[in-house]
Amino acid sequence: MDAQVILALQDRPTILTLNRFLEQNGYFFTGYSSGASALNYLRRHDAHLLILETHLEDGSGFDLCRQFRQQGYHQPILMLTNQDGETDKVLALEMGADDYVTKPYSLREVLSRIRALLRRAYGELASPLGEQICVADLVIDRLRGQAWNAGRLLPLTPIEFRLLVLLARHANQALTRAQIIDAVWGYGVDVNSERVVNTHICRLREKLEHDALATLTIETVNGIGYCLETDFSSK
Repeated sequence: MDAQVILALQDRPTILTLNRFLEQNGYFFTGYSSGASALNYLRRHDAHLLILETHLEDGSGFDLCRQFRQQGYHQPILMLTNQDGETDKVLALEMGADDYVTKPYSLREVLSRIRALLRRAYGELASPLGEQICVADLVIDRLRGQAWNAGRLLPLTPIEFRLLVLLARHANQALTRAQIIDAVWGYGVDVNSERVVNTHICRLREKLEHDALATLTIETVNGIGYCLETDFSSK
């Protein structure tokens, strides 16, 4: 099996340290200190996972994370955030990051988070072999990690895909935010979990309702959480 590619955007000293450590653990590492250089790399090459610092040579890691998502890059993103309060953590998740590590961090912790994200996105935690989920005009292929709504391929991030799988498996059933956090993130999030869930639900809802042919939507259930409803077209 070829080594999985990790693309990191950090300051230069950190890049050198992380480079040696990840390559010693079997990954192919490429690092940049500017967002423009990283975008040029992604236009020509593939990467399995992205690591972003919050402060880069040419701007904010948060803005770059949002830019990656807007341009259709769906790889897992790990943000390295500041330790002062939960603001950076919440912002990282709202901009489209899949996980975060606060500074100061150990290289072993970064490696553990990377492995977890890669397992969820590509490995044994991604999906059971050959399983498909069909709800109304929604078709989810868990093996390929893709979903189609009314025949249109949905541009989903790894978190959005796992969130859609959860909602589809419980279609027309209200799920609490706590249930969603436990199932989608798989660990306790030490930030405002309600805000994190709301942000990702909002983005997923927009993608589901993009077309006039959409036959389902995510409804807010007051006092409980969210529900994937299949009679959206009749409303």
